[in-house]
Amino acid sequence: MKPLLDIRNLHVEVKSSRPRLSVLDGISLSIYPGDVVGIVGESGCGKSALSLSVLGLLPSALKVSRGEVEYKSQLLDPSSKDELRKIRGKEIAMIFQDSMTSLNPTLPIGKQIIEMLTYHLKMSRKQAKEHAVQLLHKVGLPHPEALMKDYPHQLSGGMRQRVMIAIAISCNPGLLIADEPTTALDVTIQAQILDVLKQIRQQFGTTIMLVSHDLGVISEVCNRVAVMYAGQIVEEGTVEEIFDHPQHPYTLALLDSIPTPAKKNERLFSIAGTVPALHERGAGCRFSSRCEHAAKQCFVHSPPRIEINKMHAVSCFLAVEEGALAYAVN
Repeated sequence: MKPLLDIRNLHVEVKSSRPRLSVLDGISLSIYPGDVVGIVGESGCGKSALSLSVLGLLPSALKVSRGEVEYKSQLLDPSSKDELRKIRGKEIAMIFQDSMTSLNPTLPIGKQIIEMLTYHLKMSRKQAKEHAVQLLHKVGLPHPEALMKDYPHQLSGGMRQRVMIAIAISCNPGLLIADEPTTALDVTIQAQILDVLKQIRQQFGTTIMLVSHDLGVISEVCNRVAVMYAGQIVEEGTVEEIFDHPQHPYTLALLDSIPTPAKKNERLFSIAGTVPALHERGAGCRFSSRCEHAAKQCFVHSPPRIEINKMHAVSCFLAVEEGALAYAVN
């Protein structure tokens, strides 16, 4: 099976920086039809930069310096604005993490959905209006006809996020990129938004790339996971492999940071230090300064990519011996 989205050796840099400052460093990731792939890591690891680079929406200060992105075997040229404009929204749609700034505050939400339908699907305004109402109903919003006339500021955070999802699925895209879709929402609303994403996958067979720092969200929705740290993918595998048999110290530390009922009498674990800034990313493993298992070679050489099995790979010197870490979770 060919990948729906194939990212190969992607490098994103800060423009005109001396020395070169790398935001993404050699990212390779294949997403297949029907996949729900979670991209997980702390803030500053490059998750959002990865999702924005796919659609050519990087901030003006950043540029793709090397690498390729293919969608349905078609090479996406980041310099071709017209080509990307045709694909954005129709073939690849994105749910941004801040619905208040992503929606146009001066337009009713109905008009914003109708614009997508008339531009990409060439619907008449009457057809687009009817379809927009159906979309709002599909994402679980009450009284969709009345909501069509409301402005974003009149809706709650959860309702605005549902509107964002309605806009994203309006053209039935092949790939949906959800960038922290449950950020700043309370737990109940988070669960509802995740249910909507699950329904979209079941009803339309939509392939989803879910960006999140929340491993609980990833475990509930995804079937595959890519763990990012400081602009690199350090571990990749199925949800079962990553959660039951983590092989990278960073992945293990992220899992240890999850509060559970079994830990209610324990001090919550936290990873010492912070993600290195762009100018601090030198030779060696980028997690070495925070890793309690780091050896001398970890500070000098970049770790190789080791395949634990066909569905699980990790970049770590400690995974070389016998293909597994002695301290992995049983």
